[in-house]
Amino acid sequence: MSMYESDITQFVRELMDKKPELKELQRVNRATWWDKKVDLAELKRNEESEAPKQPYAYFPLPKAEK
Repeated sequence: MSMYESDITQFVRELMDKKPELKELQRVNRATWWDKKVDLAELKRNEESEAPKQPYAYFPLPKAEK
């Protein structure tokens, strides 16, 4: 009895067999977007320097009557 393999898994396996260059492209793109060192000091400076946000960004708050 063989193990079940979904259609998506079969598709990906076939795609990788047909286009082996995708593996290298996948590795390069991952390095571009995900594999980065985080500078915690810079992250903290960015968070501290951020302007305060309105509580509800999609509509302006109602103006107070004078």
